[in-house]
Amino acid sequence: MVHTNETSAPPTRRIDPIVAFDKRELMIILNVYGKKVGAGEWRDYAMDFLKDRALFSIYARVSERPLFVIEKNPKLRAKQGQYLVTNQEGRILKRGHELPQVLRVLDPDLVLIG
Repeated sequence: MVHTNETSAPPTRRIDPIVAFDKRELMIILNVYGKKVGAGEWRDYAMDFLKDRALFSIYARVSERPLFVIEKNPKLRAKQGQYLVTNQEGRILKRGHELPQVLRVLDPDLVLIG
């Protein structure tokens, strides 16, 4: 006589991968953000992690539209570069492969560490 175990594990839900900033990227972004907050230029931020891109939105005050959005889109890594900064109107201010270089559009004094 063969006994089978009829209990089965609950079905696992498939979690779609999301794009996020890694620790190093966040440290670089927050360094620029902190300097601008200290200077009184920026007041708030929001982060969104989506299926195809990660966004860091920067606000001067409570408003519907961010002043700037820092975007990471890995699908563009081999083309124009996965990082870009857009302004309030959605115009691309800077795009590239290296985050510190792209963020210089927001902080020209940003020290680039190789």
